[in-house]
Amino acid sequence: MKGVIRDVREIIRDEMLMRVKILAALQDEPMTVPEIAQAIGRPSHEVMYWVMGMRKYGQVAETEEDDGYFKYRAVPEEGK
Repeated sequence: MKGVIRDVREIIRDEMLMRVKILAALQDEPMTVPEIAQAIGRPSHEVMYWVMGMRKYGQVAETEEDDGYFKYRAVPEEGK
C-alpha cells in the first residue's frame, strides 16, 4: 500500500471499519495520529480524516499535546 494515494471517497468508505480499529488502539492509552496510524497500519494522512470525523461526533477527544501533536483518547458512549 505504500506510495499509493487513495481517493478521499474511498478513504471515507472505510470509516466504519477504521473507527473500530482506532477505538481499539486507543483502549489502553491516548495516542497521537502518527501513533494510531502505526498501530492500525494506515497512513497518517488517512488516519487524520477518520480521527477528525470521530472528534467532530464526540467519539474521541484531545488530551494533551506531545511534541507538537495532540494525543487523542476514546470517549465512552453514553450509557456504557
